[in-house]
Amino acid sequence: MKTSLGFFVAALVASSAGLFAVSLLSAAETTTTTTTKAPANPWFKPPLRASYEEGQFVYERNCVICHGRTGKGDGDLVQNWPIRPRNFTQAVFKYRSTPYGKLPSNADLERTIRQGVSGTPMPTFNTILRDSEIKAVIEYIKTFSPDWRNPDNFAGPITIPETPAWFMEPKDRAEHAAEGKKLFLAICLPCHGEQGDGNGPAAATLKDNFGQPIHPADLRQPLRSGAGPQDTWRTIAVGINGTPMVGFNGAIPPDNLWNLVAYIDSIRLPQPKML
Repeated sequence: MKTSLGFFVAALVASSAGLFAVSLLSAAETTTTTTTKAPANPWFKPPLRASYEEGQFVYERNCVICHGRTGKGDGDLVQNWPIRPRNFTQAVFKYRSTPYGKLPSNADLERTIRQGVSGTPMPTFNTILRDSEIKAVIEYIKTFSPDWRNPDNFAGPITIPETPAWFMEPKDRAEHAAEGKKLFLAICLPCHGEQGDGNGPAAATLKDNFGQPIHPADLRQPLRSGAGPQDTWRTIAVGINGTPMVGFNGAIPPDNLWNLVAYIDSIRLPQPKML
């Protein structure tokens, strides 16, 4: 009887130790699962509610007449305009430094507000709005679409290299432009045309992401995304959201992309001087 009792106690202790070990193992597995969870998107920038009221005030004073009270691009001033203002409810922003299909960074939105959009009625607000007002209206614009609350729509900006030194030397730039022309004729001609005027063989068939006809840019004119060589580089690299113009970052080596920028710069038409 003593032997049986001793055996029973030993078995019970062993069983308890086993259960305790299993519990520790389960806890360790749970801890491991928790600590290896994918990190949150560091680029996720949802609207800041603290800026809502100031942003709404700035928007209604400066933006509503074109972009509309609910951000649909249907303001009272633009009913017959051929170029429609941005519809903020769709959250499709053309001019960014982020990859194709992703939302713009705050810096991208700020650049557009400050510089305006060349060739459109979107003016520059650089001397009209204070820094705090620009930042506040950016946060208000984000409230028009739920896309700003989805971390999957965010990505970091690509690195835009400094303009090469040769770009400032006419002879060197012409040599690089000659190389860029070969690339242009190989990948850009179907849409932008041999002369870069936007009348390529595929131009008449192009549509935007909403099924509307869209015409390729006349590259002889200043780009709407910006007038500088880095603006051109950025536009080619990341593409233009909502359009067939995809980004070529990674598909074209950076040096070759600069050759293409040099060629586009070489076909640009002289612009009238501002009085």
